[in-house]
Amino acid sequence: MRKNGSNWKTPFFTIWTGQQLSLVGSSAAQFALVWWLTMTTGSATVLATATTVALIPQILLGPLAGAYVDRWNRRLVMLIADSFIALVSLWLAYLFWSGSMQVWHVYIVMLARSLGGVFHWPAMAASTTLMVPERHLTRIAGINQTMNGLLTIVGPPLGALLLALIPLHGVMLVDVGTALFAVAPLLFIAIPQPVRSQANGLKKASIWVDMCEGFRYLWGWSGAMALIGGALIFKVALTPAFSLLPLLVRKHFGGGAAQLSLLESVIGVGVLLGGLILSSWGGFKRKVYTLLLGLIGVGVGILVLGLTPGHLFFIALGSMFLMGFMIPMTDGPMMAIFQSTVAPEMQGRVFALLGSLVSISSPLGLAIAGPVSDRFGIQVWFVVAGILCIAVGISAFFIPAILHIEENHTGNKERLKTGFS
Repeated sequence: MRKNGSNWKTPFFTIWTGQQLSLVGSSAAQFALVWWLTMTTGSATVLATATTVALIPQILLGPLAGAYVDRWNRRLVMLIADSFIALVSLWLAYLFWSGSMQVWHVYIVMLARSLGGVFHWPAMAASTTLMVPERHLTRIAGINQTMNGLLTIVGPPLGALLLALIPLHGVMLVDVGTALFAVAPLLFIAIPQPVRSQANGLKKASIWVDMCEGFRYLWGWSGAMALIGGALIFKVALTPAFSLLPLLVRKHFGGGAAQLSLLESVIGVGVLLGGLILSSWGGFKRKVYTLLLGLIGVGVGILVLGLTPGHLFFIALGSMFLMGFMIPMTDGPMMAIFQSTVAPEMQGRVFALLGSLVSISSPLGLAIAGPVSDRFGIQVWFVVAGILCIAVGISAFFIPAILHIEENHTGNKERLKTGFS
């Protein structure tokens, strides 16, 4: 049952705060790990491969994980996922400490952390829906985007600072320590569980039936499918662009860890300001308008970044700020749309499926981006990603299923009540 009273803030924000503190350590450790990979190999193909490996669990296991999240206790799912990711970081610290760290270890770490995330993210997103009143979901999404901005500001410089002060295994141990802040509240605070619909409650369905229901729920929602289709298009180029950012800094702008952390911090400032504005403003009455304008803004920012000459680093900083400012306007409304329109007992499956479907296109782009960037240069992917984002954002204004996505979800809820007949 969804929370509607005023006593939701303490339990929700206690869990939420622990998660954010954990992400600070993870952000710093991620920066240190990516920079180690960049300096060790200098290869776009290696960076692209690492990103591809991290997508495998989301693509292959997302629907299955979502079905189990809707069945299992979501607090327990988050607790186990957070603990597992912390253990992976502990193993990584040992590898650096013992001097046995190899590039292929990074692939295993990316795979393992992604495996934990594929269960954690839909559990947290679905839990938010039941812990937070519906009228506050867009603002909570804005606060989440604000914190993402803060993490982007704090994480890279913290990672660079830690690299200068302590060895790599110490940076990984910081990640392990901050993970305790995420685990501890989950030991004591209860999270509401959804009530399965009458049709689903008549008998215990198999996990395969639950997965199929998730597919059918999305398939019958034309607006969601159209929106996902647009995401598939630009993700082909967008994911490689961001995964290759360290090499853009090093090879095109001639910078180092300090310049990379500055670039990522600037986008974090943009995300912070955009998230603050969204959390106080709430966006347009039709959330999809805010989403599409944000998408176009992201496209403009990344296109300018791809076209910026190597000696004009300050323009790159401006383009990263614009991207950061527009990201909350895109991600926040999208999350709020799905949280407010998808039936609570379906959200684990739907959120996991959304992640899987959007992620499917990324390996294709990454498989091409690595070798091509090694041969022809990094900037081409930023230009392509920017053009595609702008094109998708403008095109969506002429697709009724997307423009009316918030109005047409009622039919999905009715089909859920009647067993999708």
